[in-house]
Amino acid sequence: MLDRLKSFFGALAENREKQSFRADDPRVAAVALMLHVIEADGVSEASEQAKMREVLAQSYGLTGRDLDKLVEAGDDAHREAVDLFSSTSVLNRQLDEAAKIEFIGILWEMVYADGEVHELEDNTVWRVAELIGVSSRDRVRMRQEVQARRGAALDQPEA
Repeated sequence: MLDRLKSFFGALAENREKQSFRADDPRVAAVALMLHVIEADGVSEASEQAKMREVLAQSYGLTGRDLDKLVEAGDDAHREAVDLFSSTSVLNRQLDEAAKIEFIGILWEMVYADGEVHELEDNTVWRVAELIGVSSRDRVRMRQEVQARRGAALDQPEA
């Protein structure tokens, strides 16, 4: 899984300078969507924030201030967005089908980071998947993979 995450984020960062975080940077769009999922239930848990930072640090090799800058840029994009389209459109332009499916897996990691699945988090992952063209089958498969890794209960609602 770690290799797949590195590959996914490596593809996003290709031909980009690490410290340059513009609004059209797919790394910023990815962080904005992660934050949207994390905050969907109205509570941003420390475990969710930590999981996001862990994924970003491992994937990009960012630490300290550089990692903070990426998270800040993603947070700004998240706060300024009126819908999911601004971020998903960036990912649609930059990612191939396999990378989009991997990203949905990453969003499920954010959902399960606090050990609970809220219906609004589930719905947000569903909407992002639809907007980036990930099939219901692949979305559910990625969810099941994350559940299996995390030992989460399988009786959570499906969107």
